[in-house]
Amino acid sequence: MAKDMRQVITPVLLLLAVETHAHNVTLLLANHPSLSSFNHYLTQTHLADEINQRNTITVCAVDDGAMYNLTSKGYTISTLKNILSLHVLLDYFDARKLHQLPDGSALAATLFQATGAAPENTGFVKITNKRGSNIRFGLNGAGDVSSSFVKSIEQVPYDISIIQISGILLSDTVSAPTPVPAEMNLAEIMSAHG
Repeated sequence: MAKDMRQVITPVLLLLAVETHAHNVTLLLANHPSLSSFNHYLTQTHLADEINQRNTITVCAVDDGAMYNLTSKGYTISTLKNILSLHVLLDYFDARKLHQLPDGSALAATLFQATGAAPENTGFVKITNKRGSNIRFGLNGAGDVSSSFVKSIEQVPYDISIIQISGILLSDTVSAPTPVPAEMNLAEIMSAHG
């Protein structure tokens, strides 16, 4: 009887453990219509899947106006993915932590840095608390701390924090055209090597 109970209880406990650490960034953003374009492009670029597989993460969302300014530039979906991956910090920052930064600043690795495609330290975001509640975000080495903290959106404590920032974090390195995975044209390959 005890063995039978263990066989039932163990899978239930494992399921509960998995459920307590799971999050879905698109569902968390769905209740915020002003962030719908950001949410849409997280799905289109498949960043949502990568975010959902991670723990201890912060998503720096931007509103639809900022996304329109970005998407109207004609970037490929691969380049958009690189740009938006700069908005995914590999650490947990909620409003409280942002307002209590040690020494008034922090350097956070991003999902772009984790891809290995970021030259040197271009995939890090510098967060600075400029006296009071003026928290600024900028790309490491860019010199320009171009965006500011607007508000907290959603949190699952120490798992995922979604905050809103005032603008897109952008650099020449990340916004350079990214080759889209090539579709092989067998006839061209055969004639080139034939």
